[in-house]
Amino acid sequence: MAKNNLVLSFVLYALVFFSSGSWCLHEDGETESDINYWCDTTPHPQQCKYFLGREAHHTPRQRKDFRRLVLEVALQKAVEAQTCSTELRNKCKSKRKKAVWLDCSKLVNQTILQLNHTLIGLRHNQSSDFDAQTWLSAALTNLETCFSGSQDFNLTKFVSPLKSHNLTEMISNSLAINQFFVKQKLTNDQDLGNDDFPNWVSPTDRKLLQSGSLRTKANLVVSQARGSKFRTIQSALKYAAGYNRRNKRYIIYIRRGVYRENIEIGNDLNNIMFLGDGARYTIITGSRSVGSGFTTYSSATVGVDGTGFIARGITFRNTAGPTKAQAVALRSSSDLSVYYACSFEGYQDTLFVLAQRQFYKTCYIYGTIDFIFGNAAVVFQNCMILARRPLKGQSNIVTAQGRGDPFQNTGISFHNSRVMPAPDLRPVVRTVKTYLGRPWQEYSRTVYLKTFLDSHIDPLGWSPWDKTNFAQNTLVYGEYQCFGPGSSTRNRVKWRGYSVIKSASVASQFTVERLIAGRSWLPATGIPFTPGL
Repeated sequence: MAKNNLVLSFVLYALVFFSSGSWCLHEDGETESDINYWCDTTPHPQQCKYFLGREAHHTPRQRKDFRRLVLEVALQKAVEAQTCSTELRNKCKSKRKKAVWLDCSKLVNQTILQLNHTLIGLRHNQSSDFDAQTWLSAALTNLETCFSGSQDFNLTKFVSPLKSHNLTEMISNSLAINQFFVKQKLTNDQDLGNDDFPNWVSPTDRKLLQSGSLRTKANLVVSQARGSKFRTIQSALKYAAGYNRRNKRYIIYIRRGVYRENIEIGNDLNNIMFLGDGARYTIITGSRSVGSGFTTYSSATVGVDGTGFIARGITFRNTAGPTKAQAVALRSSSDLSVYYACSFEGYQDTLFVLAQRQFYKTCYIYGTIDFIFGNAAVVFQNCMILARRPLKGQSNIVTAQGRGDPFQNTGISFHNSRVMPAPDLRPVVRTVKTYLGRPWQEYSRTVYLKTFLDSHIDPLGWSPWDKTNFAQNTLVYGEYQCFGPGSSTRNRVKWRGYSVIKSASVASQFTVERLIAGRSWLPATGIPFTPGL
């Protein structure tokens, strides 16, 4: 209920905001040719001309005016989609339809929040153009997640009314327009740092991540011992939600133990930190899966939406097993989030890096099919990527990156990491093909930078999507200075979108500096790098 109120307040603010000043709905002084000029610069000019031709009362004189008008239309379309989603609730005649509807309702609400965030941030100069591109990318990804989730249960027709508002096209137009400003900024933003964490991790949070005595600074403690005030993690989160934190870092220390919970950290819980006793000792586990009636999205053992989430020393696990299809251990769309010294364990779809900026440092990720997937802008630095033993006849695929629009600033980057077989795969490693990735969406983007690739990697390196040539010309896959017995690129795929990256300047586009925050990223401790890599 609190989340719905938050969404409603944002919408009311936006509608009042837009109805004042320059946003008057009449056509005086408007000419079709003027709107055509601006709309012809977008990937979906027809929809642009239709909505702006009807509703804009003046021709934008500057690109910033045009960006604002298109964003305002996108928000209106999102509100219409929200109304449509509410009406779909009455058609939920089965558990599967209800599961799909719950996902889509939440995801549409999040799209509204992100569009509001973008508009307000740009209007008041409270956010950068790169921030806007991140939030717009997430807004579009939310909708695609809704639509792909309906495919889990063959319910694409059920959610098809949500596609009738041209919302995805208007967000896509906004991404294309905003990209112009992002490119301008990048040419002037070259400062470098010299630490282990991206610049958006504050000095205070860096101390928290590196401190050996952090437990004494926890705001509350979760323990399974008798007499503990908080014996479940979700009860601690409920308490934190009612605590007046003023958006400061809130540390929840989770003592060693196996916590069998499915946890949601919503948009109303920002700057939460989970501190465990180490990945071997603090374990959060669940067993939801598509095979047991959940969507991929809702199968997550832990789902994180709140901004600035940090986890240290925790295992996120899904025990559904290889026979239950998609089964997520962690689903994260937390912007500016950090996962440090954590482990993620599952089989198919272990780690759902859904959206926004994420950073994984010294983590272990286990799985089989598409076990790191989603459409975040994410860097894995000094991580262990471990392919497990799949079902007989299956292949392992490390990534399925979901970039669906060429202007989304998203992608998966592995930097100074190791891709290796897990212990259960080693005895049969010669009988199982393992690939670095395959294209989930048309503009899928994944790179490996200075990463060790073991001998279990197939010489082709990359796998087609379901034995088709889907996205092979539009994807962006690359390898830069990788090493190890599986790193030879001699027999790699011949797709137009794949390349062996030889230029440091090209490779630097996928570092923490450029991919995650548009600024500096900081080289890993003890490993020599050229600046920016």
